[in-house]
Amino acid sequence: MIGKRTTHRTADGVRIPGTWRHAFINNGGTYYLTDLFIYADGLIDCWGLATVEEFERKLRSGWVATDFPEGAEASAHELASWKFGETWTWLTPELLLAEVRDTLDELNGRPDSTGRCLAAVDAFLADRSEANRAVVRSAYLAIPETQRHYALGDMDRKDQPLRALVAGPGGTLEGSPDGVISQETHAEAIAYFEERARLIAEPPSRRPSDGPATSHAPAVHLPHSYPRQRAEHPGKVGLRNDYPAPIDVDGTVYASVTHAYWALSVADPAGRAAVAAADTAHAASEAAAAVRRDGWEHARGAVMAALLRAKFTQHPDLAEILLATDDATLVYDEAGSPFWGDNGGGGRNWAGRLLELVRSELSARRAGIM
Repeated sequence: MIGKRTTHRTADGVRIPGTWRHAFINNGGTYYLTDLFIYADGLIDCWGLATVEEFERKLRSGWVATDFPEGAEASAHELASWKFGETWTWLTPELLLAEVRDTLDELNGRPDSTGRCLAAVDAFLADRSEANRAVVRSAYLAIPETQRHYALGDMDRKDQPLRALVAGPGGTLEGSPDGVISQETHAEAIAYFEERARLIAEPPSRRPSDGPATSHAPAVHLPHSYPRQRAEHPGKVGLRNDYPAPIDVDGTVYASVTHAYWALSVADPAGRAAVAAADTAHAASEAAAAVRRDGWEHARGAVMAALLRAKFTQHPDLAEILLATDDATLVYDEAGSPFWGDNGGGGRNWAGRLLELVRSELSARRAGIM
């Protein structure tokens, strides 16, 4: 179960998603509490990357430990050390390996053991033969024992309906607390799964009142382009702050948003005029670099938002390009600025985020909401 424990590693410039869990490494007789990282490409980091087969060998050898002898030394590195007393653990090498394999399925968007079991349940409901029940039984027992309670996502009944369906009327299930399943209990389980299937098949009766949480349009990347002159059909280049779209700010006309931004960052009027007159947006940023006005870092977001509003209000053709991005995430690259640029996932992307804000304002005005 991945939950919120997400991580990644980078291999050959590719981001490999993963997750992590705690584990003990038995190194020289001392049991070290550490993190076990599981990645979507099938590699597992347990003090070094290993394939699933190599990880299994580490489990079988006891190097990745699931059993802790009384009196053995334990360490959480620089946090604490102790000796094991009366220990109790539900993990075995087989169980931990099964959980890791499930995690790899989940990371890759494949049905894990729970998904395969529920698919077998659907097949049984469609054809309630004992052969299909046997398939469900086998699939249920393949779910790691630690995960069976969560198979239905029902914290009230846990997996009790699943156990009853697997056992069948008059049957039992090894290790189950249910005993012999009565005809009534089995009928209740069948009704439970029929209702569950109906609810899953029904379209949601209510949509989120505030709309979707994520965008439905593909992300739009706004890479470095350094435009020098206006184009008849600029496309997404027209959304760049350095695109030559003159804007009037309090009676002063600047060649681009970038020119205005860097000019306003300078307190001295003569210096501000020099920045505004720079031949290119890059030259404007270079001219302003050493003379930043006090408090600029706290005001820059508001300044940029105001300049973008001016740009897209004063240039309706560019506003149409921005509106055409629908609700897409706008990924903006900005050389040397991890604040304004996304820069390959290493920046904060504030330029992109403010473009999305202005886009929303334009949409609101068009819809008569503002």
